[in-house]
Amino acid sequence: MTVPTNAKYTNSHEWARQESDGTITIGITDHAQHALGDMVFVELPKIGAKIIAKKECGVVESVKSASDVYSPLSGEVVAINDAVVAAPATLNQDPQGAAWLFRIKPSDVKELDTLMDATAYAKFLESEAH
Repeated sequence: MTVPTNAKYTNSHEWARQESDGTITIGITDHAQHALGDMVFVELPKIGAKIIAKKECGVVESVKSASDVYSPLSGEVVAINDAVVAAPATLNQDPQGAAWLFRIKPSDVKELDTLMDATAYAKFLESEAH
């Protein structure tokens, strides 16, 4: 499993990456897609929706189960990844790259500082495994 260093992480297995335009791209981690298995359905928030950090804002479903997606930060949804909605299996191929879920304009970018960096997330995964 990969844990890219260019993102921050939640204990519910979402990642958040700040883009050069100030938006935040959000998705599920490689660990999450491995745990869920073959993805078959994705439901994302609507563009313009106001979302709140740590609150459910979407759903990913696999052949095994469904899992809520929680936003790592508060803000307004400015983009969704229609390609993932159309082909959910792409989440199994590149969950922290091309298969991002949505982008937000953050209400407070300092919320990023409350998330785990790659090293802390990797340690969190190790502790979960035991």
